[in-house]
Amino acid sequence: MKLHNILCCIFAVTLSYTANAQVTVSAAIEDITIGGHVGSRIDDCITHRVKAQDWEHLVEPFRHRNETHAWQSEFWGKWVQGAIASYRYNRDPELYEIIRQSAEAMMATQTPDGYIGNYHPDHHLQQWDVWGRKYTMLGLVAWYDLSGDRRALKSACRVLDHLMSEVGEGKTDIISTGNYHGMASCSVLEPVVYIYHRTKNSTYLDFAKYIAHSLTRSDGPELVRKAIEGVNVANRFPHPKEWWSRENGQKAYEMMSCYVGLLEMYKLSGEEQYLRAVERVVKNIISTEINIAGSGAAFECWYGGRERQTLPAYHTMETCVTFTWMQLCERLLEVNHNMLLADQIELTMYNALMASLHGDAHQISKYSPLEGWRTAGEEQCGMHINCCNANGPRAFALIPRAMYHTSDHTIAVNLYADSEATLHLTGKHRQPITIRQRTTYPQDSTIELDLSPRKPMHFSLTLRIPAWADLKHCSVEVNGTAEQVRMHGCHIISRTWQAGDKVVLKLDMRGRLIKHDNHQAIMRGPVVLARDSRFGDGFVDECANVVAQNGYVVLTPAPKRDFAWMTFTAPAVLGTDLESNGKPVPIHLCDFGSAGNTWEKSVRYRVWLPQTLNVMHSPYVPYNVE
Repeated sequence: MKLHNILCCIFAVTLSYTANAQVTVSAAIEDITIGGHVGSRIDDCITHRVKAQDWEHLVEPFRHRNETHAWQSEFWGKWVQGAIASYRYNRDPELYEIIRQSAEAMMATQTPDGYIGNYHPDHHLQQWDVWGRKYTMLGLVAWYDLSGDRRALKSACRVLDHLMSEVGEGKTDIISTGNYHGMASCSVLEPVVYIYHRTKNSTYLDFAKYIAHSLTRSDGPELVRKAIEGVNVANRFPHPKEWWSRENGQKAYEMMSCYVGLLEMYKLSGEEQYLRAVERVVKNIISTEINIAGSGAAFECWYGGRERQTLPAYHTMETCVTFTWMQLCERLLEVNHNMLLADQIELTMYNALMASLHGDAHQISKYSPLEGWRTAGEEQCGMHINCCNANGPRAFALIPRAMYHTSDHTIAVNLYADSEATLHLTGKHRQPITIRQRTTYPQDSTIELDLSPRKPMHFSLTLRIPAWADLKHCSVEVNGTAEQVRMHGCHIISRTWQAGDKVVLKLDMRGRLIKHDNHQAIMRGPVVLARDSRFGDGFVDECANVVAQNGYVVLTPAPKRDFAWMTFTAPAVLGTDLESNGKPVPIHLCDFGSAGNTWEKSVRYRVWLPQTLNVMHSPYVPYNVE
């Protein structure tokens, strides 16, 4: 199965512009508990990464305003958003107290003019100053939403008021501040919209419109026009002479953060060009950048990575990119209800995200290459943390939020995992509905859903049918009655539901051989498999021909190893000595998230296996060398 064909399946149900998009969607999850491997990794991240963080260390820089260029001021806002989302999931009172103390300590650093930051007054608006203020406002608004503490909202408003005293019409142009054609600073649009929502202060709306317009200007990043016209995200500006600079327009994380802001602006204003731009850029990122593990970027920038993913590259799959990609897809899914976006979230979750978390969950890697080994990222800005250790927990905490979306008459099941959730529709029928998923998916193919509304209710249950699944090998039963699965994307069941109703979904979990650029990889459901040297079954970088029939590989469950979640063997002919090694032998594979999870350089893993060339089967095709 060609990688290109997978993407074609994804676009069979187009990420299309929807003129009448419903913008009042809410996740509406009252309570959710996730079990199995996914739930365990979420719990591990909360315990060993979120709660273990020394929050005082993150607040301390704000007490010393002498910074000129670094980005210490992002760390608290990133970490506290992950902590708050984690608390919303597990309701841990100890975590709540940690958050409260950190928020109050942060507010205590605010100067009389409203500034919260660590930049020297002579260097305001330079480098990462506005970017850091964005994360402070996001953190304070999140704390206000959780706690109801109006001091936090007032503090966020004062930060914004101070920024508006420095930036805007007749003041410093926001595009001129910071790096990456102003994208880092313009991503402040997101919290500006949130603060307007909570205050209805028209000056904040005017400022949000100013920022959104700045993102469309010809002397800025032109995020709307270039997205709508289909300009590849890696080719929007000339290759920069200086990488970490204002001239670099390919910075993936900052670009996506701006599109998150534009999507929030669409939900506020209904201005259709913003939605259309986000839908088009997501489609472009999928087709040109997202790799087999659901992430992308090298040296934190778009680089045509989907086509070039079999090439070893420096600094690939930054975890900040991984999270922001999940966030952008989830926010767009809320608006246009295209469940193939949930395919993207699932792909990233099971692969790039799970791979980023150390086996003991004490750290999150900065980069997660498709071969080699993972390492702890560098300590940044003179602190004992880096951007991805601060930001990564937000991705784990996003999983419960993304699992279900509801509207007035529909419950959409976006992700499958052993779990139980209590939720409600967003309209007048707000009585609780409990959904219990009983499954070991994606280890197993079967997902059982038990539905228990408090009293009989008529609504639609929408099940995601992944683009990778062969519909002939998928089935749905409702209370034992089979229904035909007709299309990828979604299967809708509309009926009057009552307690005890059961839906059984079975998905195609055969091993799929993915071919790209003289390399092969194997996927099973949404999970990418990898060789790992700890299996001790040979040289993981050796060339191979994986044995497949009609694009499918026979995967045999292998004895469980203590380092891996899932283990299989697959038949492959190894090496170039066809006479002595021409028979298939079983090679061991584990899920990509488990591969190399000790971060030891003595352990090496690989996703893309170089395919041995057989010239009897591959005619020579000449090409021009310029």
